[in-house]
Amino acid sequence: MSFDEAYAVAQRLQASVESVIRGQSSAIRSILACMASGGHVLLEDVPGTGKTTLAKALANAIHGATFKRVQFTPDLLPSDILGLSIFDPSTSNFRFQAGPVFTDILLADEINRASPRVQSALLESMAERQATIDGKIHNLGDIFFVIATQNPVEFRGTYPLPEAQMDRFSMRCGLGYVSEQEEVSILADQLHVHPVDAMNAVASRREILELMEAVKHVRFSPELQHYAVQIVAATRKRADLQLAASPRASLALMKSAQAFSLFEGRDFVVPETIQAIAADVIAHRLVPGPDARYSGVTGRSIVAEILEQVSVPV
Repeated sequence: MSFDEAYAVAQRLQASVESVIRGQSSAIRSILACMASGGHVLLEDVPGTGKTTLAKALANAIHGATFKRVQFTPDLLPSDILGLSIFDPSTSNFRFQAGPVFTDILLADEINRASPRVQSALLESMAERQATIDGKIHNLGDIFFVIATQNPVEFRGTYPLPEAQMDRFSMRCGLGYVSEQEEVSILADQLHVHPVDAMNAVASRREILELMEAVKHVRFSPELQHYAVQIVAATRKRADLQLAASPRASLALMKSAQAFSLFEGRDFVVPETIQAIAADVIAHRLVPGPDARYSGVTGRSIVAEILEQVSVPV
């Protein structure tokens, strides 16, 4: 697939999802770019902003892609996600019953309502696109994209995501409230039927795989490679951080920048793209120290300071 063909697929995808999710162009581009880069996304926002609908719309826009949803609850078990071996009396053998993780697009709804044990069941799958069950490795699909959601303002019955789990998400972003005019459009769209139910697929599964391959060929110059690493490495020099960003953050920053550049119609990355996505890619991996947290310091504010301090290549 040529760059122009890949860009056309990206545009069709974004237009299709935007026809359902009003006023969220920036967030939709972030999520689509995250998928195209082979990563996973954590959507953190208040209830009712369209997080689940967005995931369904993305799945409906891809012909032939499988979609599964897991509602995370405190009583969920790892086997409810990964699957388990079931004894078959007719054959006197165990057969593997695949769990919902064996899909192209997985919606992990309210992921912070499950225990850390269950959350950790996704670690291997998100990092290596495989699941080890009963000592046997099961490969997942080539797309396998996790969209996890969580509510940032409700803490009763929730478990904070472990640092290792947060690090598996390429990006964390939110949707936020739309304008009054866009909200009126949402009401009009759903007056008789939900627009998700009326969607038509605009890209095939094969085109998505080719789009993901095209992202890898977006030029990321050596100068920008150094720039990205300097931004991430700067977090390791901060005394106000208990946990800084790892090389996985550098890789996510590079791949996300390549995908964003393609969605912006460029076959090369510019510093402005790295700066625009740095907070979404890095901030959720940082753990400020107690004094910093009490002073109002956040991961996003730290990334903003670093971007001002690190020299931009010219």
